[in-house]
Amino acid sequence: MTTPESAQAPSRTLRLWPGIIAVALLFISRFGVKALIPGIEGFGKGMLGSFGFVIVFLIWWAFFSRAAWVERLSAIGLFAVALGGTWLLRHESMWMLWLLGYAIPGLCLAFIIWAVATRRLPDRVRRITMVATILLACGVWLFVREDGINGDHVARYGWRWTASPEERLLAQTANQPVTAPVAAPTIAATTAQPAASPSVAPATETANSAAPTSPAAPAKAQPEWPGFRGPRRDGVVRGVRIKTDWSGSPPAQVWRRPVGPGWSSFAVAGDLMYTQEQRGEDEVVACYKASTGDPVWSHRDKARFFESNAGAGPRGTPALSNGRVYAFGATGILNALDASTGSPIWTHNVAAETSTKTPFWGFASSPLVIGDTVIVAASGVFTVNCDP
Repeated sequence: MTTPESAQAPSRTLRLWPGIIAVALLFISRFGVKALIPGIEGFGKGMLGSFGFVIVFLIWWAFFSRAAWVERLSAIGLFAVALGGTWLLRHESMWMLWLLGYAIPGLCLAFIIWAVATRRLPDRVRRITMVATILLACGVWLFVREDGINGDHVARYGWRWTASPEERLLAQTANQPVTAPVAAPTIAATTAQPAASPSVAPATETANSAAPTSPAAPAKAQPEWPGFRGPRRDGVVRGVRIKTDWSGSPPAQVWRRPVGPGWSSFAVAGDLMYTQEQRGEDEVVACYKASTGDPVWSHRDKARFFESNAGAGPRGTPALSNGRVYAFGATGILNALDASTGSPIWTHNVAAETSTKTPFWGFASSPLVIGDTVIVAASGVFTVNCDP
């Protein structure tokens, strides 16, 4: 006589070893290939290989697992529904890289662990736990956000309900007073050809809506680092020797201050350095003292750019020329500002003037100044006279 317990026993023994091998190779490809092949090439090959092993995993489950057909079809259907629902409800920072590089491999790993752990349990128990495993493996991603990707192409995550670094910065600076500009002594430049650098003024804010003002007398300092990758755009600092034995003489931190997100590097002239950053709904061109890190001035435009892989903020580096700062924002705003005060001299909306849609990755060109012409890349090349 058949007992109720034996009637509930699994109908067939699952063939698990192909699935286990597929998931193992998936993770070796996803995380191991880039360890052997550094850079974007290794990352790309690893992602492509892992995607291939996901296909192998699905083929195994659908045709060679020996599971009951109701389990095979319902599992694949639930994969699609759970991943689709997680995608719709995800935090805005989570995008395709998260789905392909983390969520799907994690789901495959959870599923094969379920299959091994429940292979001898009754069908009813196996099917209930299968549904729970798929929903849990996908649903856990609803509790996190992506805080960016580091140089090794590894994503960093934080709890969805906690404040992001940008939100913490906005909270810290929300009540800082705005000081009216006053005259300040000229700071000597430290370039190979000594000259006066731009005058320094205390922190002040200028808005894009303000009426353009006549620029102050242009500073004549030759910037040490006038823009993206330096004077010759080759990333080389000449006439400087750096001690490379950091174990014997480690570099000492002089100062540290938080800034808004962005991919802009710095342009430097004398004791002033210039960059771009995102502050909430404002895209900011900012000037700081190189010696202390103290803010000197900041210019704000009502513009925000965000994409999940690289985060928020402008992408380009400002350029210095003849006492002016030229900055190109991620949404296509090109500004010419007085280097001493941040006062706007002129502005162009390059995206609107060229009828160009903002790229998925944002406008990322750093201005190039040649003579009296400013050049940026939009949809093709966009040039502006320095004194339009």
